[in-house]
Amino acid sequence: MTDNWISALAQLQAEGTPAVLVTIIDEQGSTPRDSGTKMVVTSSRQFCTVGGGHLEFQCTRIARELLGEPRPACRTERFSLGARLGQCCGGMTSVLFEPVIMARPHIAVFGAGHVGKALVRILAELPCDISWVDSRADQFPPACDQRVKVIIDDPLDALDAMPADSYFIVMTHDHQLDFMLVEQVLKRGGHRYCGLIGSITKRRRFLYRLGERGMGAEALAQLRCPIGLETVKGKMPAEIAVSIAGEVIGCYNRQANSRGEIS
Repeated sequence: MTDNWISALAQLQAEGTPAVLVTIIDEQGSTPRDSGTKMVVTSSRQFCTVGGGHLEFQCTRIARELLGEPRPACRTERFSLGARLGQCCGGMTSVLFEPVIMARPHIAVFGAGHVGKALVRILAELPCDISWVDSRADQFPPACDQRVKVIIDDPLDALDAMPADSYFIVMTHDHQLDFMLVEQVLKRGGHRYCGLIGSITKRRRFLYRLGERGMGAEALAQLRCPIGLETVKGKMPAEIAVSIAGEVIGCYNRQANSRGEIS
């Protein structure tokens, strides 16, 4: 257990573990800790202390209740440190509870070609989890970063096992496979991003075929193709990869900010 709440939050951010930062913001009379004292609470762990005893027990309970809510918000509680709380200090203290949601984005890359290799190298440096899928085992490098899960399987089967709220990047060696993957992502919904490598012509063809299969305008509008930042030009694999990574980073940062998350 660390006694440094900043180190604790950094550790939890690296893990992608949601937490609540508990801070004493006011005290009157005799209290176990002064204003500014902090504690970090997760669903199963606790870092630092706000004084122990029943006060800390209640603070931990409230923090974990917040973590169980779908959209936790900041909350302030005032405690009387008397017999009713099981404390003998006799003072009063106010405590601020700040949810710090640090879920790591999951990015699924389909295709281990030149651009796929360059893209995964960049993504592996970011605080995210990566699934890299291709049925061709010989296309993968001998070793990958530990945060990259290599999946040598039928891409359509692998997609079924992906978290629904993933960021999907489709760039396989086969246009028909690209089409089936995009169709499957858009049909099931819930994704954060669905990007397809290719030209405007490829986009038009895919949208036409998907529309012929009965897919609605709302789902079709979620397909991003061509992918990448328009300001980043170039056709080298590294240039394309930088452009795509920049777009995905911008996407998950905007979404995290809108949900009050820290990524």
